[in-house]
Amino acid sequence: MKRFLSLALAIATLAIIFSLVACSYGPGAKYDAPAFPYPETKMIPVVNDYHGTEITDNYRWLEDASSEEVQAWTTAEEVFTHSITDPLPQRTWLESRFNALWRYDDESIPKPVLDGERLFYWTKKKEDEKWVYMTKENEAAEGTVVLNPNEWDDTETLGGVNPSRDGQYVAYGVAHGGDENPVVQIMVTATGELLPDTLRGWKQSVGSWMPNNEGFYYTCKPLEGEVPEGEHEYWHSAWYHKLGTDASADQLIFSDDEVKETWHGAWLTEDAEYTVYRRGLFNANELYFRKTGDTGEMIPISTGMENEYGVDIVEGKILITTNEDAPRKMVYITDVDRPERDNWKVFLPEHETDKLSHIAMINGHVYASYTHNTYSLVKIYDLDGTFVRDLPFPTIGTGGVGGRWSSEDIWVSFSSFTYPPTTFKYNFEADEMVVYHEFPVEISVEGVVADQVWYPSKDGTLISMFIVHRDDMKLDGTNPTLLYGYGGFNVSMRPNFSTSALTWLEAGGVYVVTNLRGGGEYGRQWHEAGMLGQKQNVFDDFIGAAEYLIEEGYTTPERLAINGGSNGGLLVGAVTVQRPELFKVVLCAVPLLDMVTYHQHGLANIWAEEYGSSDDPEQFEYLHAYSPYHNIKKGVKYPAFLVTGGENDARVDPLHARKMAAALQAADSGGGPIMLLINKSSGHGGGTTITTRISQQAEQKAFLMDQIGMEAPGK
Repeated sequence: MKRFLSLALAIATLAIIFSLVACSYGPGAKYDAPAFPYPETKMIPVVNDYHGTEITDNYRWLEDASSEEVQAWTTAEEVFTHSITDPLPQRTWLESRFNALWRYDDESIPKPVLDGERLFYWTKKKEDEKWVYMTKENEAAEGTVVLNPNEWDDTETLGGVNPSRDGQYVAYGVAHGGDENPVVQIMVTATGELLPDTLRGWKQSVGSWMPNNEGFYYTCKPLEGEVPEGEHEYWHSAWYHKLGTDASADQLIFSDDEVKETWHGAWLTEDAEYTVYRRGLFNANELYFRKTGDTGEMIPISTGMENEYGVDIVEGKILITTNEDAPRKMVYITDVDRPERDNWKVFLPEHETDKLSHIAMINGHVYASYTHNTYSLVKIYDLDGTFVRDLPFPTIGTGGVGGRWSSEDIWVSFSSFTYPPTTFKYNFEADEMVVYHEFPVEISVEGVVADQVWYPSKDGTLISMFIVHRDDMKLDGTNPTLLYGYGGFNVSMRPNFSTSALTWLEAGGVYVVTNLRGGGEYGRQWHEAGMLGQKQNVFDDFIGAAEYLIEEGYTTPERLAINGGSNGGLLVGAVTVQRPELFKVVLCAVPLLDMVTYHQHGLANIWAEEYGSSDDPEQFEYLHAYSPYHNIKKGVKYPAFLVTGGENDARVDPLHARKMAAALQAADSGGGPIMLLINKSSGHGGGTTITTRISQQAEQKAFLMDQIGMEAPGK
């Protein structure tokens, strides 16, 4: 079998190389569709009836990644892609800049254990490919290595690290090639000895340890054979493992026997007095609690799976953060012995304009994090609800605050488009932010500005957008521009510093991030206006952003690149087939693109809450109407298109990328090139080492630069 596969791959590779001999591709070259030596791709029509509508899928055969024929075809596609991207001078420059910006000595904030003085932290040397997990007995002690993934195989990564409350043990998982399937092991911190303990299931994740190291909570999914065929990606559940016992003795503590898509968790409060239990989907959840060690009935805090709830328990009080009847969220408070809904009292009412993201219980105070027009505000309150003051961020940007209720350490992280990431230690008494750690690489943001603008979408809704550029930019329509968006799952696009964006600016470009509906920037209603049957709003918002940039003189279609990943890959795929004349080049990363069958692959049915499912006749209609794969039209001049996938992607199956590339190549007339990359030993977030990520990012961004006429600086 292996010999046949190797022969097939070799033949395919030789065939595509021979076909390239007659064609020459230089940087910035213009291509005609007939000149592209795309690999031969057969069509095998498969017809399915969806509620009376027949759909023909010519590339269903490309869904099977284990097929030797599919692997040979994918290799041939990648040879074609590399024939264009490898010679690009922009790639060499980008690799050099990313190496300069991403490789440096660094160290994280030291995190003390809950019971004792031991500290755990992360370090990274300039030459390291991965972060190293460290510990020391106290602040004055010498640090020692706990786990050094740089000594492992390149594809092996730490998939979660969780020390016990006293630091005597460390539970950690090892994942492979970005597969997000860590296998948990237990280590004795002082000696490095591995205990024989194993856990149940797969995709294991350790949560809270018991105070006496008796055991810990963890979550996992069932193994194949433990549930009906094809359902081992679901039925996520929470368990308790007693240290020193076999996995077969682990206790199931929280699960769902009816809805396979729900996720479960169990964790201890900071003082370990209570255990909290959560059952949830993406947009709704239930919460329960009880005294730690109590085997009686769980006490409900919220039930019904209709709204979002978060909970914090300190000093006999329960604080509940929710979007129940509050699209921008609010906070209630009650006593632990009176958790019933009738006893909740308003602690923080819903703000008139700003969205409450979450609260953090730190050093005896409540820190409430809000977003105002997408940037951060943090307000500090006493536990009785008295407002103390605002946290003094250095400027407009994105910031967060962390710490513990019983600790004086208050850590603040902050960055903005023009403010490199910085960690502060906040002195509460003096109301002063003291710099603890600055970005380790010397960079200049002098002359860089970030303008927030508002533009109308198709239905008149005003959408906010950040345009990052040099202060000497001219609005003459000649600026090479990269437009980025996401628009889904309540995820917010915030003003954060990006070294990737910085390199784009250094090359003379304009970088743009837009806050589409479907995201979480402006509350629950903003999210719901871009999900299910309202998903077309997201695409209209993005198209509106491109039209604004063109109309206002920032750029032209010939100089406009667009980029999105995952749900953002669906976004750029959809606008490509809806408005192909509006963009010059598209980077479509790890995308969902076949929206008629997406829910049938892997764990993707959990996203039916966001998108809907073609199993439902009404939802099929709108999914089919915008599904990028199903709306490709023969004879259209499509923009240059690079679609990527991860070989071990645990979230989005790369079948979407393969099918889209094949269909676009067959349909395109005079546009392109249409290219495919399935990144090896990579997951949803790319490669597992810095070297791999640099190579992947440089290749992708170089293609964008080349297509819109951006030269590497100094060329």
